[in-house]
Parts: sequence; structure tokens; C-alpha cells
Amino acid sequence: MNRGIYIVANDKVMDNAIALLNSIRFYDQEVLIYLIPFNDNYHNIADKISTLHNVQLFPNLELIEQFTNRIGEIFERDFLALPNKMRKLVAWFGPLDEFIYIDTDIVVFEKIADNLDKLAEVDFFCCDYHHANDKLRNIFSPLVKEQQIFSDTQLEDVFNSGFWASKKGAITEQQMDETLRECAAHREYFDFSEGVTDQPILNYLVLKLINKRGNLVKIPGGGAGSWAGSRNFQQQGYALYDRGQRLKYLHWAGIKINTKSPYGELWNHYRYLHEGKFAFIPKLTRRLFPFVTART
Repeated sequence: MNRGIYIVANDKVMDNAIALLNSIRFYDQEVLIYLIPFNDNYHNIADKISTLHNVQLFPNLELIEQFTNRIGEIFERDFLALPNKMRKLVAWFGPLDEFIYIDTDIVVFEKIADNLDKLAEVDFFCCDYHHANDKLRNIFSPLVKEQQIFSDTQLEDVFNSGFWASKKGAITEQQMDETLRECAAHREYFDFSEGVTDQPILNYLVLKLINKRGNLVKIPGGGAGSWAGSRNFQQQGYALYDRGQRLKYLHWAGIKINTKSPYGELWNHYRYLHEGKFAFIPKLTRRLFPFVTART
């Protein structure tokens, strides 16, 4: 069985992608990682991350192109702010039997692919508190609850689209096509007021088509958070903790990443991990990345 990680990126997000991949490889040298190009401007990043971290290009670029054209046919031109963000949905039809999808404005703090073991119990999982904090914001309009398009129990499973996992075939191409058409016919179901694109549609697909769902934070006492806008995380070394629990990952969702951003120094650490731009490199880093050297 092939298990691994998908990312969507292009040359414009090179720095973010490198930070993410440095963090993944810090904890896991072996996991398969595939790049789904966001658009045609991906050759520089594909070369860079292939050499640096053995990231493979999604093997069926024709499928991605066909899917992108299909999105353009199904949705009116002004429906989706950035239609190419929908390309992450081809993860269900790619080479990996079990996969985690990760946005590039994320860094991880553990061997993240180990979480795929959860797919022995469910067909989809996420790992965030959108359901508790933002609730239906940036996903569905109040109409969805009022008209009982989904039950209250189903709506407790809404999620952020930057980190999630599923299985190949959990959604078929025919199911996706039919459900995307359903979405296109009901613009009133969705909350696009703050410029999101894929998140409302992805939530609709998952709630409608995948019955066995999980959320890694829904454990007794609650799991660690993940949003960089939360200022209550404590840093120990190059990881963050929430009420004593180590975060699985940190996501700068809706936050521009720079040195003044929340936890910006931590992102900086992972971005330049392989380039020797830190005066102090822990022994663990040197052991896992022997090509990292401290610059004095």
C-alpha cells in the first residue's frame, strides 16, 4: 500500500513549501511526497524540492489539466475566487492509497504520516478546531442549517481545508462530478464572503459523500490546537505546545508569514534549516540533516 503526502504549490510559494518540507523531512526521511502543481509555473520549485527532499511530481499531469478544465465548465467564472485551489481534490485519484493533504503555509512537529493509521477506523480525518471556533464561517451560509441540508451532527464535522487525510477511491470521479454540479447549482449554500475558495466545496463533498469521518482533536480533554493566530502556545526547542500537548502542526491560515507574524521566528528556523543561516543548530538537527552547518 502506498501512503504519503500531497502538497499543492508553484514557484510563487517556494519559501513556504521549503519550510513545510524541511519540517516534514526533519521527522521523516522516507515518506512519499507528491507535488500537485498549482499552475504551469512550477518547474523551479519542482526541481528544487525534488533535489532537496525527493518530492515527486504528480504522475498524471493530464488528469490535473482535465480536472481544471472540468471545474471551469461546472462553475461560473465568478463562483470560485481561485479555481486552481480546487486541484487538491485530485488527491482522491492519485498514486497514493492513503494520503494526507497539507497546505504550504504549515510546518509540522512530528512524523506526520504516522497519523495515517487513523484511516484504519475512518475514511477521512482532519485535525483542527474550526467546528468549535469558527463553526460554519468560511464554509456554509446559515441557509444550510436552516434548511437542514446537513444535520447538526454532520455540521459538527466541518473542517479547515489546509490539513486533512483520506483514502484513494473514498470519493469516485462520478460522485465528485455530480456533487460539484450540485454545489454549482446552489451558490447560496456557501460562505465565500472572506475570499475562501476550496474550503466550502471540500466540506460539502466530504459531509455528503464520506460517512466515516474523524477529527484528531476530538479526544478526551481535547487535542492540541494548530492555528498560528492562537497566541497561547508555548515554544520548547523548535516545536510548540498547547496545555502541555505537542502540536502536530502549525497553520498560518489567513496570516501573511514574515518575521513579524505570530511564531515567525519558528517558521524562519524551518525555512532555512538546510542553509546554515542559524548560529545555533541543535545536535538533533545535525544528526538528521548532516548537511546543515552553523554559520558563525
